[in-house]
Amino acid sequence: MPSHNVTVGDINIAYKQIGKPDAKPIILITGSSATMDMWNPLLLEQLASANYRVIIFENRGVGESTVGTKEFSISQFANDTLGLLDALGISKADVLGWSMGGFIAQQLAVTNPDKVDNLILYATSCGGPNDRPTPDEVIQIGTNASMSQEERIQKLAPLFFAPASWFKVHPDYLNYFPFHAYIQSKETVSQEIHRQQLDAAATWTGTCNALSSITQPTLVIVGTDDDPARDSLTLAEGIPGSWLIRIRDAGHGLMYQHPDVFNGILMTFLENSTERTPLQ
Repeated sequence: MPSHNVTVGDINIAYKQIGKPDAKPIILITGSSATMDMWNPLLLEQLASANYRVIIFENRGVGESTVGTKEFSISQFANDTLGLLDALGISKADVLGWSMGGFIAQQLAVTNPDKVDNLILYATSCGGPNDRPTPDEVIQIGTNASMSQEERIQKLAPLFFAPASWFKVHPDYLNYFPFHAYIQSKETVSQEIHRQQLDAAATWTGTCNALSSITQPTLVIVGTDDDPARDSLTLAEGIPGSWLIRIRDAGHGLMYQHPDVFNGILMTFLENSTERTPLQ
């Protein structure tokens, strides 16, 4: 897919689109340090074939998106996402947020509920002061400028491809992962930008006390061996009428490990969400 860019406030946002321009829009929001090319191509193809207009983009300071002058925060990232939707002439969209992208998706749903149709929260939590911080080991790996790209992926792979039993019997794990996109993302996300993203996530006030205000049809999906699995119940209990799906033997890279299962659940949710009304 060709990359485009559009001016939103103080930055230029890089984005790509797949699917028919007049199809229902769905926007995918990445986690920290991830570029838009880290989305599983099988997921993008599935959505496009289901007659969705799929929009992927890079958060400020990541990849081809510029840094701008405003302070990094989850609220600012949500405003950037809102600005992109407006720039593309999209009044309302389904929203899928992965990891830190789930923070941004929740913030958008709470502050601009009229812009969000269906909400998918993948491998994330409601944040706030009670949220589990990013493990020091992960921060050290992600911000170690002396570490090669291959070394990083080898260090982080067990996080994406948990549990250890799955990882051990899949020595070809790189075939499940957009390896070249990962390498590119680590070259185009500076250590300083990565740390600013982590700081933004750590200082976010969260939505834990506002979950009941999220009335959009919501899917909470996570791998049982991922850290956010312990927080998924909080999200599901707090968001009225939400779906909670936990996939066994999967980590942060659930969409890579079990793409057929992940995509099938996502499509089932989207196909059925228009036929249901969230509980009040």
